[in-house]
Amino acid sequence: MVSPPTGEPGQVKRAVIDSSAGAIAGCVSRTVTSPLDVIKIRFQVQLEPTTKWALVQRSLSGPSKYTGMLQATRDIFREEGLPGFWRGNVPALLMVMPYTAIQFTVLHRLKTYAAGSSKTEAHSRLSPYLSYISGALAGCAATVGSYPFDLLRTILASQGEPKIYPTMRSALIDIIRTRGFRGLYAGLSPTLVEIVPYAGLQFGTYDTFKRWTTVWNHRRYPNSGRAKTEDGLSSFQLFLCGLAAGTCAKLVCHPLDVVKKRFQIEGLQRHPRYGARVEQAYRNMFDGLRRILKTEGAAGLYKGIIPSTVKAAPAGAVTFVAYEITSDWLESILT
Repeated sequence: MVSPPTGEPGQVKRAVIDSSAGAIAGCVSRTVTSPLDVIKIRFQVQLEPTTKWALVQRSLSGPSKYTGMLQATRDIFREEGLPGFWRGNVPALLMVMPYTAIQFTVLHRLKTYAAGSSKTEAHSRLSPYLSYISGALAGCAATVGSYPFDLLRTILASQGEPKIYPTMRSALIDIIRTRGFRGLYAGLSPTLVEIVPYAGLQFGTYDTFKRWTTVWNHRRYPNSGRAKTEDGLSSFQLFLCGLAAGTCAKLVCHPLDVVKKRFQIEGLQRHPRYGARVEQAYRNMFDGLRRILKTEGAAGLYKGIIPSTVKAAPAGAVTFVAYEITSDWLESILT
């Protein structure tokens, strides 16, 4: 086995750095953006239109529980209080720790294999094609390893008041009792189909934006001595790159996320004021897309797109910045 070049951390230390930095970054990002995530999930699982304009266009007389971000925010706060915006945050954190740890660890290993070096400078020179492939594979590995927590997060965040499941444990027991262990992976197939383009776009565009920004820095500040990361980018520039990457990925993949959420809450009992419930999941992802398009129109595939986009931008930015800063800090300590 070839020893790593001088100055590069060993494989064990590198794995510790990547997994720890990824877990911390994911927890920070998830907690900060939880209110937007709750609103997004409420929109996605609502079968009725989520805008007043859509209600008028489709000549529907029945009321919709949520018809806009501000209205949804007011209703959730009035009915559930401030904690309502962090519904499902515990399983979300339990999900995000293994998810981000696996994601960034696998991503770094794949990039190291492709670049022949574990140095960040070498990774930044990888082609966009390799960045996309590495991001997609890392996302798939992370999804399989953390999916049950994602399912529990969606159920707890969407149930509203009165609570059907007061705790994560009660939800877990009921799912296993009624659906079996396979029920913990309901919607996994569309999730994997979604995560390939999403993770690929997110990491691929992130590396592309970083590369473009580095070139821009070299042209604008050829002799600059400003304190920057080892990529030559400031924390604010990393923030902007992460923001742009997260937004691009979410806009492309949102319809698949809507189908996934419908699979996850199949049969969930909720108060009638939240509207009709998903009685029977779709046969597969394509059937879900077709039926949503037929019964709810094109707007149905983009329910929750506004809070999702608003959330994706800061979530992606916070995750990448927190990861870069934590990774650099851990590397300075452990190497």
